[in-house]
Amino acid sequence: MKKSICMLACVLAAMHTFAQADWTRARQEIHDNILLCGSNLTAYVDPTAEDKLTPAPKGYEPFYMSHYGRHGSRWLTSEGQYTDVLIPLRRGHAQGKLTPVGERLLADLEKFFQGCDKRFGDLTTVGERQHHRIGRRMTENFPEIFGAKNAEVDARSTVVIRCILSMTAACEELTAFNPRLKIHNDASESLQWYMNARATKAVRSAVDKRGDVVDRYRNKLLRPERFCRQLFNDEAYMRDSVDQQELMRRTFSVCCNMQSHDDGLNLWSLFNEDECYDLWRTYNIKWYTELGNSPLTNGVGPFRQKNLLQNMIETADTIVGKKKYHGATLRFGHESVVLPFASLLELGETAERVENLDTLDRVWASYRIFPMACNVQLVFYRPKKGRDGDILVKALLNEREVSMPVEPVKFPYYRWEDLRAYYTAKLQRYADY
Repeated sequence: MKKSICMLACVLAAMHTFAQADWTRARQEIHDNILLCGSNLTAYVDPTAEDKLTPAPKGYEPFYMSHYGRHGSRWLTSEGQYTDVLIPLRRGHAQGKLTPVGERLLADLEKFFQGCDKRFGDLTTVGERQHHRIGRRMTENFPEIFGAKNAEVDARSTVVIRCILSMTAACEELTAFNPRLKIHNDASESLQWYMNARATKAVRSAVDKRGDVVDRYRNKLLRPERFCRQLFNDEAYMRDSVDQQELMRRTFSVCCNMQSHDDGLNLWSLFNEDECYDLWRTYNIKWYTELGNSPLTNGVGPFRQKNLLQNMIETADTIVGKKKYHGATLRFGHESVVLPFASLLELGETAERVENLDTLDRVWASYRIFPMACNVQLVFYRPKKGRDGDILVKALLNEREVSMPVEPVKFPYYRWEDLRAYYTAKLQRYADY
């Protein structure tokens, strides 16, 4: 008997190992850290020792950073994102249709919701700390840029309060590192044309061609019945009076965003791992087909941020020729800018063009690209005094080195002249968008 039990355990262990071996990288990462399935609601994951940056090429030093970063973790942006969960639960409670699990969820959410009054979309303390840490690492990674005697920073934000406060948090760290640093802060509607540009009619039309692909994948991947049965005690009521998929998705968003709070509710027990992964896949497909280099839209989605790319090029043009300049252009905004901007730059996996969305999760993962506080840092290097050579650039996506779309001098360093020519030609080629 003991021998049979031992053999069964070995078989089950082998099956589990085989199943894991067949997982995608994303499946393994989400298995290891369930918070990652929050997609754009995922809290920023700080770089680790494995993400150590490559030293500057021999004879070179960094002198300029061009940056765009998303605000840090926040409350959900609208009351409806909470009440879309509360209302069906309240209705079920009034009719005696909630299970003990449903009653407990309702009570917990009602209590949490009271603290959300007039806070929708606000930066949380978690988000503030994220930008303090990012700002501090900027100074640690590039002291030549931020510690120089004449260093200056032009920091700009969209007009949204959470973005302005994120800018403030980052700049506080820069000033703490170098009290002599000259910082100019700005936030104005006059900057929105490139800081948070809206899609043109041509881009919107191209994106519309994806059709109902997101709904089709939701219907294909999501099975909300088990989730809803733990909340409602009447199968007929659940079937006839509850939009089960909608309730599951809305509850999942509230659950995922709880990582934005130090005292957030832990709602993960409501979902099993397969449900979490499939929910994440539907959001992954949604974001990719709308703002990524998706063949469904002929890769046009990212061109909603062509003004930002043009601004980045033109700003760099005014700086790279100044032999004594040290400093940075910092821009603070939203994930709906970072994702298409990174995709327009073709940074790392954002360059992927995936025809079969069934396999998207194998190469493109939202949480690696645009979590809370996500950022793009283009770091410019020039030859040290007395030396000659090309201006070089490396790209960091969330403070990790990534590839760019031209031939590198040696990864992760690229000639600015080559990058500038490539991006300028790309903007000209898609000028109608």
